[in-house]
Amino acid sequence: MTNRFLRITFLLVGLGLLYPVLGSADTPKPVIHEPEGEGVKCVHPEEEMKRNHMNYILHQRDDTMYDGIRTEKHSLANCIDCHVQPGKDGKIASIETEEHFCKGCHEYAAVTIDCFECHADRPQKFINRGGKNNASLQQDLQTMLSAGTASGDQ
Repeated sequence: MTNRFLRITFLLVGLGLLYPVLGSADTPKPVIHEPEGEGVKCVHPEEEMKRNHMNYILHQRDDTMYDGIRTEKHSLANCIDCHVQPGKDGKIASIETEEHFCKGCHEYAAVTIDCFECHADRPQKFINRGGKNNASLQQDLQTMLSAGTASGDQ
């Protein structure tokens, strides 16, 4: 019985001695690449966006997908257009890199970002589409859709 008591006592004392070393280490905060230019004027105050941005994005998604309502205020594309800008080297960070605006906080919070499975992770104006502009892409889409409609009528 005394042997067991001594083991428990040594264990508790040991943990007490190790606590200042192990327990005081702060988890490092995420590196946030602050927006520049237009990105500093957000649609809501910074603290509110940190706390509620996911709700705004999900609400916008539901309005768009289920009700066909498209607004720009909480659109993911507008967030990306403002918050993801070229770095000092002129390159645009993708979601796979540490420099992407969304990456640091989502990794810190252990939250999976599934937005970019469908959505662009960089501003549209910086995505190289093989020399085509949006007008020609829209024209190509219309041509393809009308060809599909015409072939479906036969």
